[in-house]
Amino acid sequence: MKQKTLIPLIVFLLGICLVGIILYKVDSHETAQNHTTALLNATTYGERIKNEITEGIDVTDVLKQILISESGEFNQFDMIAENLMSDSIESVQLAPNGVVTDIYPSTGNEAGKIDLLHDKDRGKISCYARDNHTIITQGPFKLKQGGSGIAVRNPIFLKDENGLEYFWGFTIVVLRVPDIFSDAVSALSSFGYEYRISKTDAPWSDTYNIISQSNDSLINPVSYTFTIGEEEWMFEVAPQGGWRNNLLITKTSVILIANVILLSVLTCVWLTSKENKNRFQILAHTDSLTNIYNRYGFDELAAKMIAKNPKTHFVAALFDIDDFKFINDIYGHGYGDKALKCLADNMKAFFPSDAILGRNGGDEFCVLLPNYTFEEAEAQLQQFTSLPKTFSCRGREQQFYISLGYAEYPTFASSLSQLMRCADAALYEIKLHGKNGCMSYSKKLQSVVRKQLGFALRDISEHLPGAFIIYRADKEDDELFYANHEFLSMTGYQSMDEFFRLTNKSFHNLIREDEQQQIEASIWKQIDSGNENDYIHFHLRKADGSYLSVLDHGRIVESPQYGKVFYVLFMDWEDMHIHYSDKFSG
Repeated sequence: MKQKTLIPLIVFLLGICLVGIILYKVDSHETAQNHTTALLNATTYGERIKNEITEGIDVTDVLKQILISESGEFNQFDMIAENLMSDSIESVQLAPNGVVTDIYPSTGNEAGKIDLLHDKDRGKISCYARDNHTIITQGPFKLKQGGSGIAVRNPIFLKDENGLEYFWGFTIVVLRVPDIFSDAVSALSSFGYEYRISKTDAPWSDTYNIISQSNDSLINPVSYTFTIGEEEWMFEVAPQGGWRNNLLITKTSVILIANVILLSVLTCVWLTSKENKNRFQILAHTDSLTNIYNRYGFDELAAKMIAKNPKTHFVAALFDIDDFKFINDIYGHGYGDKALKCLADNMKAFFPSDAILGRNGGDEFCVLLPNYTFEEAEAQLQQFTSLPKTFSCRGREQQFYISLGYAEYPTFASSLSQLMRCADAALYEIKLHGKNGCMSYSKKLQSVVRKQLGFALRDISEHLPGAFIIYRADKEDDELFYANHEFLSMTGYQSMDEFFRLTNKSFHNLIREDEQQQIEASIWKQIDSGNENDYIHFHLRKADGSYLSVLDHGRIVESPQYGKVFYVLFMDWEDMHIHYSDKFSG
């Protein structure tokens, strides 16, 4: 009887001890896991919030670029501001010399026309932005239209005609809170988290002001900090029910007397650990933006596939987006990301299911096609290259193009790395042939020197042995686009800005007045008769108002963006007579 009592008691006590240890391990693991997951969410959505604020700041940068291009003048403010507005923007403002003069929309914002540099609430931080050449954010503050807002002020500095920098004023956007964060915090709330967004009340302060928060208080939150301008922002996250999984602990405690249930709990913990391990392995091999393999994942899987099937033919393709920097510069990095995701979606839809798809980084992508030869892959890759590729920007579809190079294993390569180098050589060869195309690798490409891709417009134009300009050829409204340093030096203009200002950006104003009608008629007679490349002699206006006798050699081309465009090279007529007098006399 004692044994029947003692042994079960010992088993029970041992079981209690074992379960106690397991409960401790489970609790520690779950708490740590919740912290890890919460920190990942704080980082992910903190970056998204930063990007959403940055998109608002981009509006002030657009206004800044317009002011720079127009030498401090700003025409059609309401029309431009209307196009820049979004659901989370309360107003767009201009403040020359620190005084708000233009607000869109104007209705209900009349009281906002104030002197920022001398206002008791805004003066100190506005002066700081001006003196330190930095963007500042101020708020939150109550909006008269209801809700709260944050003001983003971007100090603008221009150069006068002497090249000296001066303070023009501010471009301003007022962001609605919490509208600017609505997408990120809504997604986070759906995952069961409370949040709080704070920022330092000034660049020189360590005191944080709460910008927005959920209804409940946060218990030991994890945080993610980021910087905008010189101000620190903090995004804090905590689970709604706290860090401890009390339900799991309670259920596990109840089932201590049942070894079967205890086994189920252990099995559940094992499965949870395995699931977490698989999830992190996927994250390590996958590109988070496009959801295809990253470079590490692609190389690992492709190398294994080739090693497993060394006699099988493979075709590797390497491609990137033509002029991707142009997309980022013109539309913004957010739309550049859209283009990358659209291209990845096209890859998933187009290539067969056994193809390995990857993003090497930036705008470069790769594909490995198993059981393909050059001949079998050529038509498919040509078709993929020529398929229309677009991304949506402000309700309109913007088209972009790719360049693609490909190579075959084992015809030209004995390993994956060698195969990708061959595809890379073919890619750069198509770049040299004008982009937007597809090319296969051949042995002659081994001697290609990439230095041919290293010359930019400025490198070439500034070292041409002659004065050179580009302008739009329009009978009623021509427009100067560009002049190289040689031309500015020859004509006495100190800078491109002075050149555009004194000529009113018109080629017409470079011709001596008594010759204008005759010279322009002669130019257009040549154009209308089909001559694309001819010589004209006339007197060219210099910066000081004097004239230089020149011979211009012009070529007209058709630009899809600007229509007819003239490329013109100028030669000093008197210098030509001095150096080539025998030619002229003959």
